[in-house]
Amino acid sequence: MNIYAYILRRLLYVIPVILGVCAIIFLIFNVVAPDPALIILGKHATVEQIVEIREQLGLNRSLWLQYFDIVKSAFTFDFGRSWSTKQEIIQMIKAGAIPSATLSFPAFFVSTVLGISISLLVAFYRGSVFDKITVVGCVTSMSVSSLAYILFGQWFFAYKLGWFEISGYDYGFPYFIPYILLPAIIWVMLSVGPDVRFYRTIMLDEIYQDYIRTARAKGLSERVILFKHVLKNTMIPIITYVVIQIPFLILGALLLESFFSIPGLGSITLNAINSSDFPVIRAMTVLSAVAYIIFSVITDVLYTLVDPRVRLS
Repeated sequence: MNIYAYILRRLLYVIPVILGVCAIIFLIFNVVAPDPALIILGKHATVEQIVEIREQLGLNRSLWLQYFDIVKSAFTFDFGRSWSTKQEIIQMIKAGAIPSATLSFPAFFVSTVLGISISLLVAFYRGSVFDKITVVGCVTSMSVSSLAYILFGQWFFAYKLGWFEISGYDYGFPYFIPYILLPAIIWVMLSVGPDVRFYRTIMLDEIYQDYIRTARAKGLSERVILFKHVLKNTMIPIITYVVIQIPFLILGALLLESFFSIPGLGSITLNAINSSDFPVIRAMTVLSAVAYIIFSVITDVLYTLVDPRVRLS
């Protein structure tokens, strides 16, 4: 099958999936969640006040129309206005996307490259002291709360040593760099542990396959086996692990952006949760769901590029 026809077919499959995801989001926000009017006005609100606020927010319309609004927002990205700030949500998202991107994408790239590189070394020196120390270090780093990394980093490296900015953000290159360095380093420290454990596991599983023993019997060196065969044949789980994380970068790092006062999408989401700003929360949920679905399609297409055994069907 032609790759363009395959992509088109997969994109057509996305439509019913998005409709189903929108239905789930609609049930969560309009059926399971408490009445937003009561959350905004409080428990002592009168019936007249509740009716008035529901009319202002459009909550008195039929459920079908409210569901259609969610579906429409998933395809047009018109999420309406925030209840708390009265701004257009899409403008809030555009403003927060730049700070989130400048933090999350470089940190994600560095942590991914570092994780794969360390895993290759661990696989090469498997069973050695270096392997054991790396595994212990990964488990230890994963056992420490992310709050501990953030608070210690701010107190010691930013406040005591003065190496980094404690909080804030400045738009424009290179002015934002001093503000994202420390949170980016913390991001990498939090990510490398689970990344190395995952990559190490799939590489060691591949190393003990029959074709690797055959390659050794033919006299190939461990270095050639590791880089030419093992890494190549572990690309599918690596692609799955890496690409499927990209949609979640849209929300940035909630805790990092909050503690470092970075005005990204993570901060916008947390502020919306604290103020019960349902349209913003719903918009972030829809945006993340759509991005996840799209990147799932991209993952399937990438499979065919890295592994000829995968066929388009």
